[in-house]
Amino acid sequence: MRITNAPASRKRRKRMLRAAKGFRGRRSKLYRYASDAVDHGLQYAYRDRKNKKRTFRGLWQIRINAAARAAGLSYSRFMEGLKAAQVALDRRVLAELAAQDTTAFGELVKVAQTALQAKGARA
Repeated sequence: MRITNAPASRKRRKRMLRAAKGFRGRRSKLYRYASDAVDHGLQYAYRDRKNKKRTFRGLWQIRINAAARAAGLSYSRFMEGLKAAQVALDRRVLAELAAQDTTAFGELVKVAQTALQAKGARA
C-alpha cells in the first residue's frame, strides 16, 4: 500500500491557499503560485517592519525640528539641550507633544535652552 501523507499535505496546502486569500488570479487559486506569492509577501512584511521603524523615526525628527525651529532652536541643539538637562523623552513622545501640546513643548524648549546655557558656562 502506498502511503501518501494526504491529511498533512492537504492541511499544509489549504493553509497556504488561505494565506493567499485576496491575491489576484491564479496566485490565490493554485497552490504552486500561491506558495510563491505568500513567501514573497512574508519577505516583504519582514523587510517593511524594519523600514517602518526607520520611516517613523524620520517623521518624528521632522516634526520635532519644525516645532523647535518655530521656538528659535535647531533640532540638534534642542536634542543636545534635552540630553544636557537629562530629560529622558524619546522622539515619538516629543513629536506627539510638538504636534498636540505646544505649551508643553515650549516648556521643554526652555529647559533645553537653560541646560545649553549652563553647559556653555561650564565649558
